Amino acid sequence: MGKLEKPSWSRQQIADRILKGETLVIYRNQLIRVPPNWLEEHPGGSIAILHFVGRDASDEIEAFHSDAALQRLLKHSIGDVQIGEEGWDPLLPPIAAGWVRKVTPAGSKWHREAERMHSNHESHFTSTSQVLLVKRGDLDTSGDPLIADITPPPTTLSLKVQAAHSKAYKALHQRITDAGLYQTRYISGYGPEIARYTFLFIVAVIAYRLGCFKVAALFHGFLWHQLVFTAHDLGHVGVTHNWVIDRILGITIANFMGGMSISWWTKNHNTHHLVTNHPTHDPDIEHLPFFANTPEFLKSIYSSYYGRTLPLDFLARAVIPLQHYLFYIILSLARFNLYRLSYVHLLSQFVSSKRRTCFPWHFWLEIVGLGVFYYWYTGVLRGIPDWSTRIAYVLITNIVPSPLHVQLVLSHYSRPTADLGPTESFAARQLRTTVDVVCPPSLAFLHGGLHLQVTHHLFPRIPRHNLMDASLMVKEFAREWDLEYAEFGFIRGNQDVRNVLREVADQARILGIVAEHHVQEAMKKS
Repeated sequence: MGKLEKPSWSRQQIADRILKGETLVIYRNQLIRVPPNWLEEHPGGSIAILHFVGRDASDEIEAFHSDAALQRLLKHSIGDVQIGEEGWDPLLPPIAAGWVRKVTPAGSKWHREAERMHSNHESHFTSTSQVLLVKRGDLDTSGDPLIADITPPPTTLSLKVQAAHSKAYKALHQRITDAGLYQTRYISGYGPEIARYTFLFIVAVIAYRLGCFKVAALFHGFLWHQLVFTAHDLGHVGVTHNWVIDRILGITIANFMGGMSISWWTKNHNTHHLVTNHPTHDPDIEHLPFFANTPEFLKSIYSSYYGRTLPLDFLARAVIPLQHYLFYIILSLARFNLYRLSYVHLLSQFVSSKRRTCFPWHFWLEIVGLGVFYYWYTGVLRGIPDWSTRIAYVLITNIVPSPLHVQLVLSHYSRPTADLGPTESFAARQLRTTVDVVCPPSLAFLHGGLHLQVTHHLFPRIPRHNLMDASLMVKEFAREWDLEYAEFGFIRGNQDVRNVLREVADQARILGIVAEHHVQEAMKKS
């Protein structure tokens, strides 16, 4: 007997199945059904998949996965999709409308976490096609979503044009692959990196043994700063391109050497790559109470990543009006927040798991790595004779890597936070929300490849030492399709970011004055 022919799915049929709780994603005209166990165990995190339910995720899937992974993906196809001449008309993923599936004793059920909030004007910060989430006290969390909940707002974007962007992006991706830019340059690329790490390590050890503890801390911090770039590459499976090998190496650097969680970083960073600069969904711009790069954060919006409201609380109301002044001070201490986020992530994995006795091997390796980290790091501190120098050592080693955080902020904070809806192509969205930092080749190692963020966001698995060559092709692509390829110098980038922060700070200050006036009026009346 021949193989059973798989059905062809219409948009309405797909919507109906999604509303019944199925996780359906489109890849190369195939409808992929994501089983619950796969969703839970996806190496990039479940949220990365949930943001593309009901959407054509072909470009995103190919950008993040190897050919072998793509072949495994196709095994979950349940049929082809009826796509019109102008491309797929996307649905709004339930998570983007505030709906998630939760496991209860009675089975998996829909749960409404937040409700949609729409804008009625266009600006750098917002769009009429944008959907933000807010959680009000009277929100009914029961029931099931309706077709209206997963229908995107009207958009001014042309489906036909966005489909053309997608087709051209696929051709560009093939050009980059054919040019060999996915091949890692182990000797000429990572060879100098390893030599640099070795030099910094040796100097730190010599200074420590000579009793020059602050000098040792300085070079220790420089080493951490450089190692993070390779951990970043490994998290993207962009070094050996083998997930197991890159994950082991990533845990070695991030957990054993740096005291952080590579799995937290992977989940956080992949989400950032896929919903870049979206106030409700991108954790890399959700920095309340310390920073707000859009006035939308002044509305106490809901974060789908953190599963909670980002409140404009007392601390935020005090800090945000001054954020452009406190910018570098806060970023200098950012590494301490990464420790917190890492440990909260691992703890939540442990607490929420229904299979505590059968965690994947890499979870336990991360835990062992953190134990080893605190053993050697506290050992280093115990070898320092007095407490004041120990505290200085901790501060220096953690503050010296802070230029990394400045680099990350420069890449996106000054770019639009307006979301143009699920119709926008992957390529157009990344070019619109990301910027490069121009620097001479001799200083590129200080940026660790992150100065070429536009190309990295379009092709996250490309080894960083090949990003410069790939960026030339991306610039051609941008010119051909009249899309902006944004780039500026380091000083100009800092100025632009601080200008955005100042603009939001001014609005926060005005909001505070208005609120204070209302309080005074109420007190007078009482």
